[in-house]
Amino acid sequence: MSTSTNLNEQMGLLAKQAKAASRELAKLTSAEKNACLLAMATALEQQAPAIKAANALDMEFGAKNNLSAAMLDRLKLDDKRIAGMAKGLREVAALPDPVGRMLDERTRPNGLKLQKISTPIGVVVIIYESRPNVTADAASLCFKSGNVTILRGGKEALNSNQIIAKTMIDAGKIALKDFPEHAIQVVPTADREAVPILLGLTQYIDLCMPRGGESLIRAVTECSKVPVIKHYKGVCHVYVDADADFVMAGQIAMNAKVQRPGVCNAMETLLVDAAVAEHFLPLMAQKLAEKKVELRCDVVSRDLIAHTLASEESAPLVKLATEQDWSTEYNDYILNVRVVDGVKQAIDHINHYGSAHSDSIVTRNEARAKQFLAEVDSATVYWNASTRFTDGGEFGMGAEIGISTDKIGARGPMGLEELTTYKWLGTGTGQVRA
Repeated sequence: MSTSTNLNEQMGLLAKQAKAASRELAKLTSAEKNACLLAMATALEQQAPAIKAANALDMEFGAKNNLSAAMLDRLKLDDKRIAGMAKGLREVAALPDPVGRMLDERTRPNGLKLQKISTPIGVVVIIYESRPNVTADAASLCFKSGNVTILRGGKEALNSNQIIAKTMIDAGKIALKDFPEHAIQVVPTADREAVPILLGLTQYIDLCMPRGGESLIRAVTECSKVPVIKHYKGVCHVYVDADADFVMAGQIAMNAKVQRPGVCNAMETLLVDAAVAEHFLPLMAQKLAEKKVELRCDVVSRDLIAHTLASEESAPLVKLATEQDWSTEYNDYILNVRVVDGVKQAIDHINHYGSAHSDSIVTRNEARAKQFLAEVDSATVYWNASTRFTDGGEFGMGAEIGISTDKIGARGPMGLEELTTYKWLGTGTGQVRA
């Protein structure tokens, strides 16, 4: 049997099992789902030695394949991270069930009663890289929202992902007699060809959610025949308006850039109104230089900053920005800086170069703030707050499956509610359409 034939059969079986399990999972009550999640949390803690042993194999594979120190750190599972996974499952169990909510209700003139009810999406494929804790996070969120999940992690975490999923499934089967065994499945192969095969099975798979770098997400989106919810990258902006409080603006900009530069809601470009640039930028440049942030500037901002960072030690931290820089997500201690002529030019810059993720204006001028909030075409837009708040936990969702910059379906941080769709229920007394 050829490899491609074997893969087709493997992925076909996985998808068929998932579809069948989705019918069974949809029947579970909130209490049954919560009991399973709590049992899974306890099992992860009890199986910590076995999970760490499997993870050690992945760590050894990663080291042999020259994974960076940062990637190895993301891959590593220790007692603290396993406890964190268990804590996450308990938090998901404590959240309200998003399924069965009444979203709308109306009675037509002919007496026909209509109800709009939230329901699970069905079968969700999650494709991600490196971090094996995503296996527990994604599986628990999907399970609570009544969705079967097929997990496809990176080849570097295959052993870890498999044992986490098996631990959760085994615990679910003990906690609940009618536990749908295939509600959580891990793609058992690292072969890249498995992904387009799986995402071509539109009769079984309802949705795909890729989590990772831009190249992974684009590759998944281009090959998928099922709907994909995603964000390609986070090119986030902070605009300091002419009427900004300088202290507030400085605190927001520093938080947005350096608190955690490697995440998708970190600022990549600082825009400053020309009216205040001469006063604000030298102060800001000094603070950024202390954190070793490299600045890629337009000509105006470079000249304003040059006098402040004139020492030989600071000089290499300032460069002229290229056209490509303005649309680049660095995930690093690198920041674009541009002086703009008012809020309109700031909005135009963001809508042209941004990624529709998260953007912020700092100002005391309510009219300009409202213009910015209305005209910036991003999933999350802030007034006097850091872009770093774009996160399910920070939004009070309790947990996050991902962030979407799409305009159809979910947009922004995605929690349990975003993992549901809806259906209309019609109750009549014999009505027929004229």
